[in-house]
Amino acid sequence: MQRQGSELTIRQMCDTARVSRASYYRNWRKREPKQEELALRDAIQRLAIKDRHCGYRRIREFLKRDGWVVNHKRILRLMREDNLLSLRRRRFVVTTDSEHRWRIYPNLARSMVITDINQLWVGDITYVRLQQEFVYLAVLLDVYSRRVIGWSLHRQLGSELAETALEMALERRQPAAGLVHHSDRGVQYACASYVKRLESRGITISMSRPGNPYDNAWRRAS
Repeated sequence: MQRQGSELTIRQMCDTARVSRASYYRNWRKREPKQEELALRDAIQRLAIKDRHCGYRRIREFLKRDGWVVNHKRILRLMREDNLLSLRRRRFVVTTDSEHRWRIYPNLARSMVITDINQLWVGDITYVRLQQEFVYLAVLLDVYSRRVIGWSLHRQLGSELAETALEMALERRQPAAGLVHHSDRGVQYACASYVKRLESRGITISMSRPGNPYDNAWRRAS
């Protein structure tokens, strides 16, 4: 049923067949370990990217709700391998705080009125599930023109993913100082190397509020 693209959830299939989900997962993992792990990673990816502050304990609860039977150690291992461990929520600080690993910036994009290109760029990261693996896609969008001006595709969800997209956008647009770069609070955008590159070009940094994915869903009136 699963290979045929059934819309039934695993929970529904198990209930219909009167098979426990624990037995189903054990059997699936024994017969098709790569496919089972890929499906689990897919579920974790969806949850982690939906909320970048979601830790492995919360993800375990969400997976349990969706019918997965998996312990927290395995979830933690997979999240660590995929660099999906959450970024702690921080209050905005004007100067560097030794207790905070990365600085978090206020949301400036919400109040902006865009009248031309290179006033506001928005960055985001998603993933693409292939048959046997995941790849990650970072994109930079110019809000005024609605053009993708930088992108990057990698197997690893590291800082170089976002940095490569940024370098492409900088090379293409050569923006003047004063541009606002907006993103979520993900580690890829908050890390020192990414922030340093933005600051070296006179780009102002803006970040969405924690737990508000719609801050990155920019809509411009026609």
